[in-house]
Amino acid sequence: MYANNFPEKRYRHTMAFLKKHISTEQKILDLGVPNPFSERMKEQGYSVENTEGEDLDLDLSQVIKTNAEVVTAFEIFEHLVAPFNVLRDIQSDFLVASIPLGLWFASAYRNKRDPWDRHFHEFEDWQFDWLLEKAGWKIIDRAKWTNPVKKIGFRPLLRSFTPRYYIVYAQRVKETNTDL
Repeated sequence: MYANNFPEKRYRHTMAFLKKHISTEQKILDLGVPNPFSERMKEQGYSVENTEGEDLDLDLSQVIKTNAEVVTAFEIFEHLVAPFNVLRDIQSDFLVASIPLGLWFASAYRNKRDPWDRHFHEFEDWQFDWLLEKAGWKIIDRAKWTNPVKKIGFRPLLRSFTPRYYIVYAQRVKETNTDL
């Protein structure tokens, strides 16, 4: 059904995590243009609206004006110069976000032919957790998984047991007025 087999494991893990936490009754704003995974979410019964390709470092209007209960961001934050701004300004109460983890044995991803297909950040899990906390989120659940490749060599061996992807389910922390 899907010609590209590369993302299948990531899609399986991501969909299982999404189904564990988000019902199909909840409206979703998915950061990023329509893509194969947002199409899969729709096929599974989710109501998904995507952003329109605007530079989320500079234009947060869709993030701010959405009435979606959930924001999803699957491998988006590593492409942003300032992911804190987006995370801080999300108006929804729930977030499901995944990132590729930095690997000590591989350079950050960079596609030299496409200036948008690059990673400005590749986080460690604790760094992403801290970023979420500083932006006003409480992590409810998290998971990691590997991304083995079918090649021979030292790095492919390391990829078979080193987690590459990290996903979180977080809830917006409600500010309380302690001056009362």
